[in-house]
Amino acid sequence: MNCTRPFLGLRSLPCLALVVGLALFGCDGAVSKGAIDSGSAADAADSGGASVPSLGDPTFVVPSAGLPAEVTLGASNNNLDVAYHAGRTFLAFRSSKNHFASDGTVLWVVSSADEVVWRYEGHFAQGTDLREPRFFAWNGQLWLYYAVLGKDPADFEPQGSEAARWLGPGSWEGPKDVLSKDFIPWRVRLLPDGRPVMIGYQGGANVYRSTGGGLRIQLLTTADGWTWTPLVTEGKGLDGKGKGVSEGVVLEGGGSEADFALLPDGGLVLVVRNEAGDDSGYGAKVCRAEAADWSAFTCKPDPRKYDSPLLIQHGGGTWLIGRRSLKNDGKFDLGLANRSKDDRYIKYQTQWWSGPKRCSLWRVDALTLRVDFALDLPSAGDTCFASALPIPGAPHGYRVWNYTSPLDKPDISWLVGQLGQTSIYRVDLTLPSP
Repeated sequence: MNCTRPFLGLRSLPCLALVVGLALFGCDGAVSKGAIDSGSAADAADSGGASVPSLGDPTFVVPSAGLPAEVTLGASNNNLDVAYHAGRTFLAFRSSKNHFASDGTVLWVVSSADEVVWRYEGHFAQGTDLREPRFFAWNGQLWLYYAVLGKDPADFEPQGSEAARWLGPGSWEGPKDVLSKDFIPWRVRLLPDGRPVMIGYQGGANVYRSTGGGLRIQLLTTADGWTWTPLVTEGKGLDGKGKGVSEGVVLEGGGSEADFALLPDGGLVLVVRNEAGDDSGYGAKVCRAEAADWSAFTCKPDPRKYDSPLLIQHGGGTWLIGRRSLKNDGKFDLGLANRSKDDRYIKYQTQWWSGPKRCSLWRVDALTLRVDFALDLPSAGDTCFASALPIPGAPHGYRVWNYTSPLDKPDISWLVGQLGQTSIYRVDLTLPSP
């Protein structure tokens, strides 16, 4: 799920109104954009000269004059994915009245030969919320996966996942039910040996509850695009003895949204949003598995929370794009280990909701599992559900697609941004040479 919700998991707590009020109006004193951005930029500059990534200027696509007449937009345009297929760029995105669950949500799919003029390819609407669209171009075919959720704007209600296969302009096979009911697909990748890999998580109904926990991250594979089975079936598993491996489960606890990158030595690096929290704390986990055993991850906790993580492996380096908070040095976990779980949940969520956000690029050290800030993408208020594709003919270039609150207006909190207008853009990112 791209955004948490201010009421989730707090219905039984006496200070619900206080949490919502604090998130709306703030309680810790605003951190100015200039102050935190300039400090982060100084940190990034320490890496020096040609090693620093660079950005072009953003081009807004949703809304734009190039969209087909069939596409009707709400104020909120956010969760998205892109893919190259059949000589075109395909874009899928969610549009609704705001960022919260709604029975009026539509997933639109368009494609373009020039990323300016777009052709209508179809839409999915089921009278409930639809999110996390994920393309997979494989064996000359294009699949789209997405999560079906509920209608209640104050709850996160997984209803299953669906898949559709593109047959030609405006034509699809499906959608069909795939995966388990509470599985949320997060990313689909193709390994160099030709194996498809989907990463996602089970137990999503627990992500936004103060009790948390019980979430399981899985790695799955497929032979036909429709039926997904465990990728990892041998190894140490969750308890060091094989438990959970038969289901493809590689981590269990408070982790949900997660992405992985294949390292040059055959190992995996994993960045996990740990919003629900567990014995390691709250925020995120940065993990590594060696080539010999993808079921056994060594993880390092991080008090920052990289919502909607996207990993890019380039030139031997691992790069992360995810959401960044402008409050508390970007930390989600404020170190309140002596407080009750309910108290920590309220405090952490309140401070997270009451400040502006950015969509940012970090570099991940796959050996130390350290994450270092590099730069901010064009972003403000509510932002960050990025997808990226390599730019043909540009060996170090990636076209990043993302959404944001308006960039030409005063900065706003994340919560206010989720209630307002958001638009989708593309921007070219150049990563350092190896």
